[in-house]
Amino acid sequence: MALMKTTTPLFEKSSIANLPSKYGHFKIRVYKEGIQEHLAIFTENFELQESPLVRIHSECLTGDTFGSIKCDCNNQLHKALKLIAQEGGLIIYHRQEGRNIGLLNKINAYCLQDQGRNTIEANVELGFAPDQRTYDVVGEVFKDFNLTKIRLLTNNPAKVNVVEGFNVEITERVPVIIDPNPHNEGYLRVKKEQMGHDL
Repeated sequence: MALMKTTTPLFEKSSIANLPSKYGHFKIRVYKEGIQEHLAIFTENFELQESPLVRIHSECLTGDTFGSIKCDCNNQLHKALKLIAQEGGLIIYHRQEGRNIGLLNKINAYCLQDQGRNTIEANVELGFAPDQRTYDVVGEVFKDFNLTKIRLLTNNPAKVNVVEGFNVEITERVPVIIDPNPHNEGYLRVKKEQMGHDL
């Protein structure tokens, strides 16, 4: 008797649970991709909006959790949470730390930045591409919520290309502009001048 082959799905997803927060009431679902677990945080029935607000937020433990001011990640995340709580929408918390070089290598890159390299130079010196993120899970979330039109909260043109690659129409790109500080001016300059961010 031949054994039946079983195929492991590329993505597993959790049930949907409530996530009350200081910004308002959200729902939350986890998408598991291999060993990585990404989050979808959203307002109830947001997918019924013709063109809901969506942010693809790349994980930044140092900024999002510990309040590092070497970057603008914490401020962007919390600004997006406020906007989405007010208007309805979705945040995909994309867990690819340090542009997908991992936390250990991100801190090694920080060390090189302390010695004068910028973010791109540090990643390359460690043997990585300037940006190693992949976005398959984003397409899975869009499909899961039947999203065909969105208002995208981003400064990053690469994320515009990602969304359009999933045949989702961007009806508006909403910038998330954060005031610089002395610790992140160089970081933001590299984003603008070398990565094309709209800052």
